[in-house]
Amino acid sequence: MTTRLLTVDDAPHALSLYRHLVGEQPLASDAAFTEVINHPGTSVWGAFLSDHMVAMATLHVLPNMTQGGRPYALVENVVTHEMHRGTGQGRRVMKAVIDAAWAADCYKIMLLTGRTAEARGFYEKLGFGADEKWGMTRRRVPLR
Repeated sequence: MTTRLLTVDDAPHALSLYRHLVGEQPLASDAAFTEVINHPGTSVWGAFLSDHMVAMATLHVLPNMTQGGRPYALVENVVTHEMHRGTGQGRRVMKAVIDAAWAADCYKIMLLTGRTAEARGFYEKLGFGADEKWGMTRRRVPLR
């Protein structure tokens, strides 16, 4: 079992795993994954069993003007392969993301999650809470 930063060579495996996150919704191309990987302040972490990626998450470290200029982090696109949910692989990849955010001196880590108790409980066990702020989104209509 390993957890590591993904590279452009991991694009095919990442695109396959994203399918477990979005179902039949359209995905971007390998070239778009390369753009994400190469974006300053962005990293994508993967958890592997043997050579198979079973979980991943994207970390964005963003510059900031408050908190003495310390950055903040945004976590997005957290997914675990359906056959590996409940086995600790998602927790492993989230621990890597959290460690990377703290290593970058972020003063907070933010994420949005679905409304299910299962999803919320997963993040609460990792120390996230919804008692400080409300998460809100606005989507373009129609949803792309």
